[in-house]
Amino acid sequence: MLSDRTSEHVYKGRDPILLSNLILSPQHSILTQSYDSRLRLDTRRPHNGDGFGIGYYTPPSLGSDPCIFTSTIPAWNCVNLSRLASKTQSSLIFAHVRATTEGTLSDANCHPFCYGNLMFMHNGGIANWTHVKRTLAFEIGETWFNAVHGSTDSEWAFALFLDCLERDGYHPDTEEFSRSGFGHMTLRNALLRTIKRINCFVTQSQIPHSEEEGVDGRSLLNFAVTDGHTVVCTKYVSSKTDEAASLYFSSGTNWKFTGDKGQFKMERRDKGADIVLVASEPLTFERGM
Repeated sequence: MLSDRTSEHVYKGRDPILLSNLILSPQHSILTQSYDSRLRLDTRRPHNGDGFGIGYYTPPSLGSDPCIFTSTIPAWNCVNLSRLASKTQSSLIFAHVRATTEGTLSDANCHPFCYGNLMFMHNGGIANWTHVKRTLAFEIGETWFNAVHGSTDSEWAFALFLDCLERDGYHPDTEEFSRSGFGHMTLRNALLRTIKRINCFVTQSQIPHSEEEGVDGRSLLNFAVTDGHTVVCTKYVSSKTDEAASLYFSSGTNWKFTGDKGQFKMERRDKGADIVLVASEPLTFERGM
């Protein structure tokens, strides 16, 4: 059965925060979700222990591309993650813990994926992927075909997204976009086209199947993409009757430790939204994530 078996978190703020305040310290941080995932659709295995990845943007003087650290070690068992997160700050952070559904256990298959200044994550899976993969591979440009280094449906979805950007007239290698970003409407439209094309590929490649044969006809497409300036996320399931994988967001002016163990709260001092958090599962299960 195809099912969502990952958790992902996004932080975008006016000011940088320690990575540990997102991925380690909160009561239900993404580190905790690597061994205690509570809201996944597939409840048979509450673990996301097949590797992890964090991606974040550094000061512009160091370049526009993100810094990405991935490992096949379970997040709960990686001492280097704690060392890095407690000494690193960023104002835009992606974090992801993985349980394999498609692709082998390797660094190349750990999210987030990147190309130039773009970074991409996926929670879910593409329906009927074994048969969709060939169609998708033939339909994208050679540059994006060759940019795929792993074997996951998620990275191929990213390649398709890059192809959609190029077809819309926004080539990811263009220096202007690498420096100043693409803008939220451009990223949004390319992501919507990506979902539409995936649905078309699934329809074209469908074969007779049944639940008993272990084939799931749903595509779960919770995507997150950023160019270092703008973040766009989707919550989507192709089924008209099944629920999508969980996704939550919170916004405010300060992501604050309350003094209690593992308790953080999103403060809102005014009507502004200096910070946005998006997560597969709430970070604290308290109001304000």
